[in-house]
Amino acid sequence: LRSNHAIKEHCRQYHHLPCTPWLIGAMETAGFAASLVAECAPASSSSASASPPVGTGSTGDAEMGPADPLKSETGPADPLKSIPKSPIVILMIGMAGSGKSTWMHRMVIRLQSQKKRVYTINLDPAVRNVAYPVNVDIRDTVNYKEVMKHFGLGPNGGIMTSLNLFATKFDQVLALIDKRAPDLDYVLIDTPGQIEVFNWSASGQIILDSLAVSFPTVVCYVTDTARCAKPVTFMSNMLYACSILYKTKLPFIIAFNKVDVMSHSFLIEWMEDFEKVGQALSRESSYVASLARSMSLAMEEFYRNIRSVGVSAVTGQGCEDFERAVREAAEEFHTEYVPFLQEQRRDIEEKRNRAIDEQIKAFERSTNRAKATKRSREGGLDEMDGDEDMEELEKDVRDFSIQER
Repeated sequence: LRSNHAIKEHCRQYHHLPCTPWLIGAMETAGFAASLVAECAPASSSSASASPPVGTGSTGDAEMGPADPLKSETGPADPLKSIPKSPIVILMIGMAGSGKSTWMHRMVIRLQSQKKRVYTINLDPAVRNVAYPVNVDIRDTVNYKEVMKHFGLGPNGGIMTSLNLFATKFDQVLALIDKRAPDLDYVLIDTPGQIEVFNWSASGQIILDSLAVSFPTVVCYVTDTARCAKPVTFMSNMLYACSILYKTKLPFIIAFNKVDVMSHSFLIEWMEDFEKVGQALSRESSYVASLARSMSLAMEEFYRNIRSVGVSAVTGQGCEDFERAVREAAEEFHTEYVPFLQEQRRDIEEKRNRAIDEQIKAFERSTNRAKATKRSREGGLDEMDGDEDMEELEKDVRDFSIQER
């Protein structure tokens, strides 16, 4: 993908990620994204005449030669067929405290010791210290505390809104990765503990979709093994994992972390044998336990087809099993996920366009309400200052660019 315009045209033309979803992340915030609608709409129409994007994967199978077999007589090559074999993108998702960042640090050290070329991205705007070297950091672009201040948000709302802002410029991240792609084996992405980002938020969908149409992408759901000792907590974790899987439809790995503290063997038994998890739940008498017993039978199909490994971010146990699971998931990406996209193009585009229209209408209403609320809260002589602050923030959001460290 040579340029931002080419990226947007590529996403628009092949339906899985039209240009306009970059607006959705901003739609979930309040006060500034209307200007993005006016700016991005002409860009998508003008880019329609741009040259088709050319893959730059390290395998070279995406480059255009004199007789490109992927190129039809009437149109450009299908970019879904030219997704390179590497780099493999691994997105670390999990609840707060599950050990995502520590596990990512472990994998970075291990892969570098194997002479693998690794590129790292941090998407947690509220983290204070990162143990591993970071190539792209959301904290360099979005000031989490300023977002909280301007929008009157709490910590969770500030993280969600910061990710929404970052997602509106995620094409720049794609351009940075694409520039380095021929020299990379893996791209590791760390995420915040607010996993609702990938359950229902538009920013998570934008990030995953844009990565998946460019590189083989795998989701790693990190789980705290010790916290899953209670069957109700285990069921809650698995329901989250299942919802993310069916939201993204990407190859999925469950990493049971902290096996140096507690073995994950009992969790594997629960996943493989419905009766054993039923026995564990029988000792619980709450309504939630009764619900979990009902859900465990419905989850049996999910357990049967999911990859799971036990790992320890502290000792490095299970790293080899995890690497094997990643290779299998990357192969699944090319054999199952890409054909799925090719079959579902038209339906995906129609549904996404309807959702975009509804989001734009809802956003226009919420923008006016947000500005009215801010004026009434600040009131009096501060009203003009509040508007100026909001306009300044809008300008910063429109103009910011994402850079490597």
